[in-house]
Amino acid sequence: MPRTRSLAWSELKIGVLTIFAIVIVAITIFMLTGGKGFFWERYSLKTRFTNVAGLKPGSPVRVAGKEIGTVTEIDFAAEQIDVTFQVNKEIRSLITSESSATLGSVSLLGEGAVDITPSTVGTPVPEWGYVKTGRTPAQIADITEQASQGMAMLNRLVAGLSAGQGTVGKLLTDDRLYLQLQEFSTAANQMARSVQQGRGTVGRLLNDPQTANALEASMKNVEDVTKRLAAGEGSLGKLLKDDAFSQSLTAATGNMQTLTDRINRGEGTLGKLVTDDSVFKRLDSVTSRLDDLVNRLNQGEGTAGQLLKDKQLYENMNKTVTEMQALLADIRRDPKKYLNVKVSIF
Repeated sequence: MPRTRSLAWSELKIGVLTIFAIVIVAITIFMLTGGKGFFWERYSLKTRFTNVAGLKPGSPVRVAGKEIGTVTEIDFAAEQIDVTFQVNKEIRSLITSESSATLGSVSLLGEGAVDITPSTVGTPVPEWGYVKTGRTPAQIADITEQASQGMAMLNRLVAGLSAGQGTVGKLLTDDRLYLQLQEFSTAANQMARSVQQGRGTVGRLLNDPQTANALEASMKNVEDVTKRLAAGEGSLGKLLKDDAFSQSLTAATGNMQTLTDRINRGEGTLGKLVTDDSVFKRLDSVTSRLDDLVNRLNQGEGTAGQLLKDKQLYENMNKTVTEMQALLADIRRDPKKYLNVKVSIF
């Protein structure tokens, strides 16, 4: 009997150690899988890509960069590819109809991963539901192709420069353009030396204190004028500051607008002259007649014309006027000589 108890206790120790080892292995597996959880703590989702370069079963699934699941299946769906993956149920509220799945990478070696953007807006995606696909980032192959195209363009550019194409190419291959550039540089140096020596307006401004002082005085005068305007001095200052003056100017402008409106409507003499053709025609007729009269006077027609043209008639009229003035003067001196009044009483 004692021997039997000893064997039973040995078997019990082996069983306890086995159970303890299984627990340790389970804990280790759980720790190695991170936050993925056990199979009963996961649920399956799907997404669809046009290309899954570098993605394979067992690739990580991340939400906001945190690994929360793994890819379980990759199958063709017509011309696209369905990717099935399992994620932890704890983050179900972050994978909604507003989330999007994109193809990411774990390292520069091209190992793929599924990146999901978290969103608390919208409804959670149900199990076996599809997470909408986001914009697929550029792959290594695409970047390589773009780099190849860039290198080809660079080679063509270098070849064009070597052949003298374009401004830079001509500068590299055309001696005349180089000489012109050298002449321009020489002229620029000469101009800089002239300025440094005080030649020209810019040179005087930089080297002559009197010119600089005059310019400073002018700027000061401008500053004083602006200060006076800001203080409301003068007519322009009042226009800027005085509301009464501004209102008067506004009223004058309004009156002018009213006057022009009345003229445009044909009111008043000026309005009729502007809008009434008959008034214009009469004025044109009077002008024509006056022009004809002036022409006849210039030609010496009529009394007035002869007075302007006939010198003898002018002298006779001048003589008559002189005699009349002498007669009036004589009458004033001796009125009785010319006036004889008789009064008779019957």
